[in-house]
Amino acid sequence: MLLPQDIIRTKRDGGELDAEAIHTWIRGVVDGSIADYQSAALLMAIYLRGMTAAETAHLTEAMMHSGEVISLPEITAPRVDKHSTGGVGDKVSLILAPLAAAAGLCVPMISGRGLGHTGGTLDKLEAIPGFRVALDTSAYRRALQRTGVALAGQTERFVPADRILYALRDITATVECIPLICASIMSKKLAEGIDALVLDVKFGRGAFMKTLDDARRLAEGMVAIGRAMRRPTWALLTAMDRPLGRAVGHSLEVIEAIESLKGRGPDDLMEVTLALTARMLVLGGLAPDPESAAVRLREVLASGAALEKFRAIIAEQGGDPGVIDDYDRLPRARRIVEIPSTESGYVVDIDAMRIARAGICLGAARRRVEDAIDHAVGVAAIRQVGEAVDVGEPLCCLHVNDEAGLEEAVALARSAFSLGERPPDQPPMILGEIS
Repeated sequence: MLLPQDIIRTKRDGGELDAEAIHTWIRGVVDGSIADYQSAALLMAIYLRGMTAAETAHLTEAMMHSGEVISLPEITAPRVDKHSTGGVGDKVSLILAPLAAAAGLCVPMISGRGLGHTGGTLDKLEAIPGFRVALDTSAYRRALQRTGVALAGQTERFVPADRILYALRDITATVECIPLICASIMSKKLAEGIDALVLDVKFGRGAFMKTLDDARRLAEGMVAIGRAMRRPTWALLTAMDRPLGRAVGHSLEVIEAIESLKGRGPDDLMEVTLALTARMLVLGGLAPDPESAAVRLREVLASGAALEKFRAIIAEQGGDPGVIDDYDRLPRARRIVEIPSTESGYVVDIDAMRIARAGICLGAARRRVEDAIDHAVGVAAIRQVGEAVDVGEPLCCLHVNDEAGLEEAVALARSAFSLGERPPDQPPMILGEIS
């Protein structure tokens, strides 16, 4: 019988843990037979010593099977999901899920909440009055059968090992460990009942991965796990130095997503969304290559089918589908404050992190997991890089309910913009892919 201290010692000394050792650890984590202080010691050993690709795959599989693994034999359409590592203004899932389903895929999507500067898909969806993200397995299956999409939160029975280990990582300074990040993300994705997965691995000021090299390492690790688990996985490396789209904040991002489904989405947001959704179609066998998939997706958007799919998704999960036609049915802020430009020129840069912090000051994000958020507030009408601005014209608008953080939010929003005398070259949104 393997003892916890034997497992810790092996990794402490730079050895490789086999499948039995890793499964023993994860079983002990979930049933309580391995103490938190022992898991904390092992997490630090992993942080310092790293994990091989085989170890990371074993850890992912053990975590995946620590709770309920969803099986969807009744679904005949290809089951493909997308995961983003998070950013500022990232409302891609709200557009991608109905678009992919309208094009013939099934999209089982178990998402998370926002913490810190990144917004969570569940929080955005809950800006829609009545929308339920707490789905049990039967409701999850029913949503997939009726609409081709389920947008749900993690239940107590779903990958419990990840919930326990993440809490320990958070208090032991072991969050920033690529093998542990890979296993955390992939265990949840693979337990959804998917056939394939597309990853949006973001990097830059507004992302958790600050450099392209770090993003590439994370993407390579997750793609390798997908390959080992026989789930084809395709990762795009996308820029997150500036906000994605023109809106940051829950209701504001829902509106922008609906506008995008109506064919009026910002160029940067639509470029990333179409690129990710196209690769979902290829992995699902519905298109031979991303280029032809993108043509098909533009046809689906133009037909209105993706918009109607989102209407059906909202209705299926208890929300008010009337928000698609009347944005005043969403939470709206009491006051809008324009941030005027103090000079004329062209927008050459926007600091995503400062825009995110402005939103946090207004109440649009959590500082702690238990915090409430204000769905109505945020930053909107954000000028995009390359746009001309005259003195006095707004760089963006703050949607405000509570005046307490307004002064700081104004200063952050104003300082987020850099102007120049001539328009800059447009920086690329997608800087690599791994499959």
